[in-house]
Amino acid sequence: MYVYDKYDQHIIESRVKQFRDQTRRYLAGELSGEEFRPLRLQNGLYIQRYAPMLRVAVPYGLLSSTQVRKMAQIARNFDKGYAHISTRQNVQFNWPELEDVPDILAELSTVQMHAIQTSGNCIRNTTTDQFAGVAKDELIDPRPWCEIIRQWSTFHPEFAYLPRKFKIAVNGAVSDRAAIEVHDIGLEAVHNAAGELGFRVSVGGGLGRTPVVGSFINEFLPWQHLLTYLDAILRVYNRYGRRDNKFKARIKILVKALGPEVFAAKVEAEWAFLKDGPSTLTEAEAERVGKHFVDPGYKALPDEDAALAQLDAEHPGFARWRARNVVAHKKPGYAAVTLSLKPTGVAPGDVTDKQLDAIADLADRFSFGEVRNSHEQNIILADVEQAKLFQLWGELRENGFATPNIGLLTDIICCPGGDFCSLANAKSIPIAEAIQRRFDDLDYLFDIGEIDLNISGCMNACGHHHVGHIGILGVDKKGEEFYQVSLGGSASRDASLGKILGPSFAQDVMPDVIEKLINVYVEKRTEDERFIDTFRRIGIDPFKERVYAANN
Repeated sequence: MYVYDKYDQHIIESRVKQFRDQTRRYLAGELSGEEFRPLRLQNGLYIQRYAPMLRVAVPYGLLSSTQVRKMAQIARNFDKGYAHISTRQNVQFNWPELEDVPDILAELSTVQMHAIQTSGNCIRNTTTDQFAGVAKDELIDPRPWCEIIRQWSTFHPEFAYLPRKFKIAVNGAVSDRAAIEVHDIGLEAVHNAAGELGFRVSVGGGLGRTPVVGSFINEFLPWQHLLTYLDAILRVYNRYGRRDNKFKARIKILVKALGPEVFAAKVEAEWAFLKDGPSTLTEAEAERVGKHFVDPGYKALPDEDAALAQLDAEHPGFARWRARNVVAHKKPGYAAVTLSLKPTGVAPGDVTDKQLDAIADLADRFSFGEVRNSHEQNIILADVEQAKLFQLWGELRENGFATPNIGLLTDIICCPGGDFCSLANAKSIPIAEAIQRRFDDLDYLFDIGEIDLNISGCMNACGHHHVGHIGILGVDKKGEEFYQVSLGGSASRDASLGKILGPSFAQDVMPDVIEKLINVYVEKRTEDERFIDTFRRIGIDPFKERVYAANN
């Protein structure tokens, strides 16, 4: 992973010192709330329903065990003993005291971490595949390119005050696990006929109040021109993006208003002034960054398929866990393991300080001292020896990480909702728990198969409900919390936005509604169909008829 040089460290420490003085002045009454607001947002600090929330940057979801232990220490000393993994692969603390935030940032700086550009109208954390660098279907490792974008975008003076927040995702594999088509900019690694590396560029994707699937405006951008082309996109957005209405200020609105072809033409015209300029990437620069992402010290190991199959037969729980939480690795004898943060009764994505310490220890002993956060709000150990999977499974069970539900109905993406967020119209966490309790039969879960169920407490869509196979949105109806259901969304390569089922539902009937939807799927599916496949084949009407007929 990338290691700070002395200049990086000096910049971060200077920012901590600066914000410490800004906080002191605010608490002393020398700065008004309105004056302090942009300063705290520049340092990842929000004011939520009951307390401040600090969002810590985790570039492309990659953490060292040392950094994870620091997260545990902060959760223990400055919060209520836990942290939350966000859908942008960051870490959030929901209960810090305002006066403690400078101390938290100082602690973070000791392990090369910060909270810069995790909020505000700037380029946010660049995200990617949680299996980056180890996936069997990978064309290139996207992490060096994410790091190049991070270094370019952090403190970029031209893009510190964009019309609205801005999100970039990079995919380097055959499968799209980075959801690039629902980002402001999505980058997909491709090779041309000559075998040269470049990027297919999507713009104008996003969720929130106006969900849009992005449009590809460049089918092959040579890697050398990555930053100049991104510069051109951002300049066009900065120039033409609306600033009079924050609900119409995202780049997706601009691309939709102009049309992708016109927007692309404006980018090309702007790029003409930038192409081959000082920001053009060189082999030396790519090598400088790339050297931080070399393979760890893999052993020459045999595949353990026969031994693992025997363990599967002897231990059905291990077999279930391996089927859902373990994926193939590019190196023989290794596997990537997802630690589920979705046991029933726990807010999806939450992890305690003791669990964080345990994760750090597990990373050191099983995965070269590294962990990853996923945008599905789970944790990954990317480099586990297959021969150690059974031992790891036992230790994960002891620490609450072995729920075999990755990709299944109870592996719910869920925003903090009305329990924390001041923007939320309704609570999200109790809905997630109620659904998990209704579907607590593992045999049935496995029979149902892969389903993405996403929950958001408001139209800001932090829970990505628009792209859930089943999406749930909290709405306010005359002061009461109700929930709108959508079907057919997907964040994968076949990206699609869900269609609203119909009128919203009261909280207490939501598990019944989900069960009826699942029953339709089970009745109508063909062999090997997932929920999304059945929905696309039969449409929304059979689901609508079942749910609303039963409620009339």
